Amino acid sequence: MRLLGLVGKPVGLLLGAASLFACASMVPPSRMAEYVGPQAVNEPLSASPLPQGPLRAGLVLVSDTTASDAAPALPDEALNRLAESLQRQINEFLPSLRIERILPAEGIRPGGDISQFSELGKKHGLDYVAVVVASSTEQEYPMTLFLGWVSHSQPGLRRDNWSLMEVALVDVKSGRSLLRAEGRGWATLDRPMAPGINQWYPVIWRRPQDPNWRWWPPTYAGAPNTLRVIAMNEAAKRLLMHLQDAWIQKRQAELTAASG
Repeated sequence: MRLLGLVGKPVGLLLGAASLFACASMVPPSRMAEYVGPQAVNEPLSASPLPQGPLRAGLVLVSDTTASDAAPALPDEALNRLAESLQRQINEFLPSLRIERILPAEGIRPGGDISQFSELGKKHGLDYVAVVVASSTEQEYPMTLFLGWVSHSQPGLRRDNWSLMEVALVDVKSGRSLLRAEGRGWATLDRPMAPGINQWYPVIWRRPQDPNWRWWPPTYAGAPNTLRVIAMNEAAKRLLMHLQDAWIQKRQAELTAASG
């Protein structure tokens, strides 16, 4: 998939933005079923009500790179920071779900089912496990970079990253998924064919959702990793909002059903 509308002049950028939003709901595709099994993903959430009171849970972050078009995984340090940030923000914005610890993802494999997370929760003495699967895909293509924005140009590369973060709340005892949500993020890296133009490049944009925001990576070689971290952080922000919304909607639906 190549969004040629993103290359070149402002009109092309507007057309590319429309194409990007059209693709954003599908790229990358969901990977959750690869880890909890298709039954857990397709089962109606109404079949498993949320228990009352705060839920004691662990969080396991799985970095999925098994899809054919998957981007490289985030560095371990970035994954650890991301897991810690998710734990802190879930505890702050969703107090009914208490993430007590971050669980290791060693031994978690695609092609398994939800039982691997039930066993993980039992091993650590927890009632629930928040399973978070992070995945992304990228494309890179040539474009003209303008130095000083207008005066001079040089051959360069543009790399688009689409990131997806999904969560499923697993009941350790029943082995069922109680709640699901996802968040998506996008970012773009522009860089010259050769390093050394540090005044302007490489530069990362949060296009198209925040076109005026820019970030200059500290190194040319590390710029692709910085791109992935920024895009995944954007996905995490949306995941947290959607998780909170899903929790509230499920509670309201259960209250309505009980009172009816």
